[in-house]
Amino acid sequence: MRRSEFQRAVEHEFGRRGDSLVADLTLTALGHRTAAEALDAGEPARDVWLALCAQTDVPHERRHGVGRLESRRN
Repeated sequence: MRRSEFQRAVEHEFGRRGDSLVADLTLTALGHRTAAEALDAGEPARDVWLALCAQTDVPHERRHGVGRLESRRN
């Protein structure tokens, strides 16, 4: 997962409150850092996404495959 995919996934799942969650919510699985801090420290975006999902009780079926752009067909 790229950081841009992470950002799309957050926007899709959390809407307008996504930015606040990324900046303010500390994630137990990532050493009590926020998602923004973890990303800035070099944690893989996928790990940060999964930690954010776990911390906010996002159902498992909505954790995988989000954030990707659909392939374009000509």
